[in-house]
Amino acid sequence: MYEWRTGRSCLFKNNAHLVFVTKYRRGVFTKEMLDRTQEIMEETCKQMDCELLEFGGEHDHVHLMVSIHPKVAVSNLVSKLKGKSSYMLRREYWERIKTMLWGNHFWSPSYCVVSCGGASLDVVKQYIENQSAPPSERAVKTSRALSQRKD
Repeated sequence: MYEWRTGRSCLFKNNAHLVFVTKYRRGVFTKEMLDRTQEIMEETCKQMDCELLEFGGEHDHVHLMVSIHPKVAVSNLVSKLKGKSSYMLRREYWERIKTMLWGNHFWSPSYCVVSCGGASLDVVKQYIENQSAPPSERAVKTSRALSQRKD
Protein backbone atom coordinates (compact mmCIF):
# COMPACT_ATOMS: atom_id res chain seq x y z
CA MET A 1 0.00 0.00 0.00
CA TYR A 2 2.76 2.47 0.90
CA GLU A 3 5.80 2.67 -1.33
CA TRP A 4 9.33 1.68 -0.42
CA ARG A 5 11.67 4.66 -0.07
CA THR A 6 15.37 4.86 -0.78
CA GLY A 7 18.18 6.65 0.96
CA ARG A 8 21.77 7.02 -0.19
CA SER A 9 22.64 3.51 0.91
CA CYS A 10 19.39 1.96 2.07
CA LEU A 11 15.94 0.81 1.07
CA PHE A 12 13.29 1.28 3.73
CA LYS A 13 9.66 1.34 4.71
CA ASN A 14 9.69 2.67 8.30
CA ASN A 15 6.13 3.73 8.94
CA ALA A 16 5.08 4.87 12.39
CA HIS A 17 1.69 5.84 13.81
CA LEU A 18 2.07 8.86 16.10
CA VAL A 19 -0.55 10.30 18.45
CA PHE A 20 -0.18 13.72 20.09
CA VAL A 21 -2.61 14.96 22.74
CA THR A 22 -3.19 18.59 23.68
CA LYS A 23 -2.09 19.71 27.15
CA TYR A 24 -4.71 18.73 29.74
CA ARG A 25 -6.56 17.02 26.87
CA ARG A 26 -8.31 20.33 26.20
CA GLY A 27 -10.61 20.49 23.18
CA VAL A 28 -8.66 23.16 21.32
CA PHE A 29 -8.89 22.19 17.66
CA THR A 30 -11.32 23.50 15.09
CA LYS A 31 -11.41 22.11 11.56
CA GLU A 32 -9.33 25.07 10.35
CA MET A 33 -6.73 24.47 13.05
CA LEU A 34 -6.51 20.77 12.15
CA ASP A 35 -6.03 21.69 8.48
CA ARG A 36 -3.26 24.12 9.43
CA THR A 37 -1.68 21.53 11.73
CA GLN A 38 -1.57 19.08 8.85
CA GLU A 39 0.23 21.65 6.67
CA ILE A 40 2.77 22.32 9.43
CA MET A 41 3.35 18.61 10.01
CA GLU A 42 3.82 17.94 6.27
CA GLU A 43 6.36 20.76 5.97
CA THR A 44 8.25 19.62 9.07
CA CYS A 45 8.37 16.01 7.87
CA LYS A 46 9.83 17.10 4.52
CA GLN A 47 12.47 19.18 6.30
CA MET A 48 13.49 16.06 8.26
CA ASP A 49 13.60 13.83 5.15
CA CYS A 50 10.44 12.04 6.29
CA GLU A 51 7.00 11.87 4.69
CA LEU A 52 3.57 12.47 6.23
CA LEU A 53 1.43 9.65 4.81
CA GLU A 54 -1.82 10.15 6.74
CA PHE A 55 -3.20 12.78 9.10
CA GLY A 56 -6.40 13.10 11.13
CA GLY A 57 -7.58 14.40 14.43
CA GLU A 58 -10.34 15.41 16.77
CA HIS A 59 -10.85 18.33 19.13
CA ASP A 60 -8.11 17.21 21.58
CA HIS A 61 -5.59 15.05 19.68
CA VAL A 62 -4.06 14.23 16.29
CA HIS A 63 -2.98 11.02 14.57
CA LEU A 64 -0.19 10.87 12.00
CA MET A 65 1.29 8.07 9.93
CA VAL A 66 4.82 9.03 8.98
CA SER A 67 7.44 7.33 6.84
CA ILE A 68 10.59 7.92 8.88
CA HIS A 69 14.03 7.93 7.28
CA PRO A 70 16.40 5.53 9.11
CA LYS A 71 18.82 8.36 9.92
CA VAL A 72 16.11 10.16 11.94
CA ALA A 73 15.43 9.21 15.54
CA VAL A 74 11.71 9.01 16.27
CA SER A 75 12.17 11.14 19.39
CA ASN A 76 13.85 13.89 17.33
CA LEU A 77 11.06 13.84 14.75
CA VAL A 78 8.42 14.04 17.48
CA SER A 79 10.26 16.93 19.12
CA LYS A 80 10.38 18.89 15.86
CA LEU A 81 6.75 18.13 14.95
CA LYS A 82 5.40 19.13 18.35
CA GLY A 83 7.73 22.10 18.79
CA LYS A 84 7.11 23.73 15.43
CA SER A 85 3.36 23.09 15.42
CA SER A 86 3.02 24.42 18.98
CA TYR A 87 4.88 27.59 18.06
CA MET A 88 2.92 28.17 14.85
CA LEU A 89 -0.52 27.34 16.27
CA ARG A 90 -0.01 29.53 19.34
CA ARG A 91 1.15 32.37 17.11
CA GLU A 92 -1.69 32.04 14.59
CA TYR A 93 -4.60 31.06 16.89
CA TRP A 94 -3.63 32.68 20.19
CA GLU A 95 -6.98 34.37 20.73
CA ARG A 96 -8.76 31.03 20.52
CA ILE A 97 -6.39 28.96 22.65
CA LYS A 98 -5.09 31.38 25.29
CA THR A 99 -7.91 30.62 27.74
CA MET A 100 -7.64 26.84 27.25
CA LEU A 101 -3.94 26.27 27.86
CA TRP A 102 -1.61 27.40 30.62
CA GLY A 103 2.15 27.73 30.88
CA ASN A 104 2.71 28.39 27.19
CA HIS A 105 2.37 24.66 26.40
CA PHE A 106 0.21 23.38 23.58
CA TRP A 107 0.93 19.63 23.58
CA SER A 108 1.11 17.16 26.42
CA PRO A 109 4.78 16.20 26.91
CA SER A 110 4.00 12.52 26.21
CA TYR A 111 3.19 10.84 22.89
CA CYS A 112 2.28 7.45 21.49
CA VAL A 113 4.29 5.76 18.72
CA VAL A 114 3.44 2.41 17.14
CA SER A 115 5.43 0.88 14.29
CA CYS A 116 3.35 -0.04 11.25
CA GLY A 117 4.64 -2.78 9.00
CA GLY A 118 3.29 -4.77 6.11
CA ALA A 119 3.62 -8.12 7.92
CA SER A 120 2.51 -9.21 11.36
CA LEU A 121 5.10 -9.93 14.05
CA ASP A 122 4.27 -13.63 13.81
CA VAL A 123 5.03 -13.68 10.08
CA VAL A 124 8.37 -11.88 10.58
CA LYS A 125 9.28 -14.20 13.48
CA GLN A 126 8.52 -17.28 11.35
CA TYR A 127 10.52 -15.87 8.42
CA ILE A 128 13.57 -15.31 10.65
CA GLU A 129 13.26 -18.75 12.26
CA ASN A 130 13.05 -20.44 8.84
CA GLN A 131 16.27 -18.99 7.46
CA SER A 132 18.69 -21.60 6.13
CA ALA A 133 21.41 -22.37 8.65
CA PRO A 134 24.95 -22.05 7.31
CA PRO A 135 26.94 -25.28 6.99
CA SER A 136 29.03 -26.45 9.92
CA GLU A 137 32.80 -25.91 9.96
CA ARG A 138 33.26 -29.65 9.47
CA ALA A 139 31.04 -29.68 6.37
CA VAL A 140 32.99 -26.75 4.88
CA LYS A 141 36.32 -28.54 5.48
CA THR A 142 34.97 -31.78 3.98
CA SER A 143 33.66 -29.93 0.94
CA ARG A 144 37.02 -28.20 0.40
CA ALA A 145 38.91 -31.49 0.74
CA LEU A 146 36.65 -33.19 -1.79
CA SER A 147 36.94 -30.37 -4.31
CA GLN A 148 40.76 -30.36 -4.01
CA ARG A 149 40.91 -34.13 -4.69
CA LYS A 150 38.90 -33.70 -7.88
CA ASP A 151 41.30 -31.05 -9.17
